Amino acid sequence: MSFRSPSGRVIRNPKKLSFDYVPDRLPHRDEQQQNLFMLFRRAVESGVSQNAFLHGNVGTGKTASAKRFCLDYKEWASEKGKSVEHVFVNCRKRSNKSSIMWKLVSHFDKNFPDRGFSVGEMMEIMKKHINKHSIHLFIILDEADALIQRDGPELVFLLSRFDDENVTPVGSVSLILISQKNVLELLDESALSTFKRSNRILFPPYDKNEMKDILLYRSELALYPGSIEEDELDLLALITAERGDARLGIELLEKSALLAEQKGDNKIGPEDIRTAKADVDPHMTVSRLKGINKNERMILMAAAQKLRNNSFVTTGDLETHYKMLCENYGKNSLGHTQFWKYVNSLDAEGLLDTETVSSGKGRTTRISLNDIPADILEKKLKDLIEG
Repeated sequence: MSFRSPSGRVIRNPKKLSFDYVPDRLPHRDEQQQNLFMLFRRAVESGVSQNAFLHGNVGTGKTASAKRFCLDYKEWASEKGKSVEHVFVNCRKRSNKSSIMWKLVSHFDKNFPDRGFSVGEMMEIMKKHINKHSIHLFIILDEADALIQRDGPELVFLLSRFDDENVTPVGSVSLILISQKNVLELLDESALSTFKRSNRILFPPYDKNEMKDILLYRSELALYPGSIEEDELDLLALITAERGDARLGIELLEKSALLAEQKGDNKIGPEDIRTAKADVDPHMTVSRLKGINKNERMILMAAAQKLRNNSFVTTGDLETHYKMLCENYGKNSLGHTQFWKYVNSLDAEGLLDTETVSSGKGRTTRISLNDIPADILEKKLKDLIEG
């Protein structure tokens, strides 16, 4: 097969359309950035640790704000002769204490073995590194609800009380939790005691004008000049403002640009945006599917296949089909308990919908898809699983 490059030229710097890219500024998040600074300024000025919780819906800038804040704070601290570092952990990918602690320790020791040490031992090793280099370390636990729901609040408690045993700590740790859910409600009394409720920073959805500013700024960074005009930016902002989700807006911007290039155009047109909207569902975005693990993708794939011609499927039928699907792909299937945990996790993420109903045979749990056609979801997942 011979490949040919598209003849259109719209995207100048594709990396700046990536969800991992952290721009130099975040439009309409100055207030949240300043609130973070006011909470954490004493970490450098007087060595006082602090904890914070960033709360808001998907695509409201929580993760980008935390990363941008840590980068800017490190520069500010450096001017004062203080050493600041940060470690970012996605708790959906690392959802147990041991895996997260390994990520934290390996920040200081790239060759640290991935087994053979307890959580307590790794905590002490990390403490030695921090004190040796007089570091203030920001630990960002993104999607922290996944960790707490699967592995309990113990690690949150230990990290939030990291400095307690040091009378005169040389280094210190501050913890930033990020979640769409109110994780403070998931903590037990001991862990909750380390968090001040006033340290919760809210991230509201973006409105249409804010979405337009964000998309304009990102297009200036990523696209060739003149490749999108104001009317098309207005259309993109209008489409995405219903959810106030900047991630969706950026994904639609990228998809629209790719469609224009494939047609040989040098400018995004309204039909490119409408086609992108039809392909990228406002709720079930590719970025969200990429964020779940392989087991969850297989369960979701099984649900999509079972729901092509049905409104609902029972958990029993879903589990049977899931095991058959795993066998067809040559993958090991989960046991019943783990399967049920992942179904609950997908429900919590809004990727599946579960409800318990009563019938003549008793109570049963049935599952549905409410935000995307099953055949479109199946295609998206198949591309990820087989890609």
